[in-house]
Amino acid sequence: MTITALINPFAPFRIALRARNLRLLLTALATSQAGDWLYNLALLAFVYDRTHSSMWIGLTTAARIVPEVALGSLGGVLADRVDRRALMLGSDALRALAMAALVVIGVAHLPVLLAPAVAALSTAAGSAYPPCVVAVLPQIATDEQLPAANAARVSITYICVVAGPLFGAILLLLGSPALAFGVNGGTFALGALAVAALPREALRLPAGADTQPYHGFRSELHTGWQALRGYPDAPPVVVANVIASAVYGALTVLLVLVGQRLGLGATGYGYLLAGAGAGGVLATGLAHRAAASPRTRLMLGGALLAVGAPLPLLALAGSLPAAIVLAAVCGAGSVIAEVVGDTSLQRSLDPAVFARAYGLVIPVCVAAIALGALLAPLSVSILGVGGTFVAVGAAVLGYAALLVAPTDRRKHAMARVQAALS
Repeated sequence: MTITALINPFAPFRIALRARNLRLLLTALATSQAGDWLYNLALLAFVYDRTHSSMWIGLTTAARIVPEVALGSLGGVLADRVDRRALMLGSDALRALAMAALVVIGVAHLPVLLAPAVAALSTAAGSAYPPCVVAVLPQIATDEQLPAANAARVSITYICVVAGPLFGAILLLLGSPALAFGVNGGTFALGALAVAALPREALRLPAGADTQPYHGFRSELHTGWQALRGYPDAPPVVVANVIASAVYGALTVLLVLVGQRLGLGATGYGYLLAGAGAGGVLATGLAHRAAASPRTRLMLGGALLAVGAPLPLLALAGSLPAAIVLAAVCGAGSVIAEVVGDTSLQRSLDPAVFARAYGLVIPVCVAAIALGALLAPLSVSILGVGGTFVAVGAAVLGYAALLVAPTDRRKHAMARVQAALS
């Protein structure tokens, strides 16, 4: 196999899109996520135009993120207990209605407080969608197709992160934020059509999921937790993705400082963040190959190497192109870690409880993004920008080394860590 074939970012899409059901599911995901990222810019622009307050911007951002953290585990329970077809269609319908409400708020000049409230409801309505998609993939993909399908799914997210705000900015230039809200509502309608075109069999609950007795929400969470505990590679998978998420959160702050140091301000920050997203997209082929490997820990260690190694160099980068390349490598590592981790969990956990287990992972990763963004300024005030990049990079590389260490050495290191914490 040539290097070109190995890193080809289009190969996973070609594999996944050959299958009709995968094609429909990924289309539904793409349209829904594109709308989410498209309207985020319009929402913040609308709120700032009405309030001219950074506090309101922070409140609106929190309103979009907090429900995802608070309700992620509930979404996993619903995805294992409720008809997934109805759940996904209902999610798209409710989010389309939320966008219609934002259009009315903008056009009728209703109180601005309603905007973050409706945005929070929209996020809450979508909380079950990601666990549904990830739980359904192993049912409609063959074992050979699954790594490619996951690589395409995660890559779609990164494409939407880069392209969504761009199209949102274009819509703002062409009209008011209400136009972007309306277009976003249309994307949810298109996503619902794609889900509706899937055969009911493709979205069925796995055998045993609908016959298990329901003993309350806490019991459902305990079932998901027990499923994770029963899989030996669950801790490294989850921790690796939490670390990658925390680094992304920190970079949303640190890359602003890199852009300022390069004399480019907000424009430089935009380029660097887009570079990280582009790196994730370009790594789709590598993520596919890594997820297909049975050596999960080794692949996760390599992914974290890509996340952590560029960080100290970002503090020293003397030009924008060099900084963009380094940010792209970080983005590539994050995508590989997520694809490898999700594929490993899908192949190893009982399908009847998978969504409940995965529903525990999602909010932790989202919370890690917020925590990384909150701790980065504190670290900069103590260690400086360069010191923060070095410290974060060293922590990531340290865990990567622990992942690939021989089993006896890894157990010894973990025992020392536990002894130090006790």
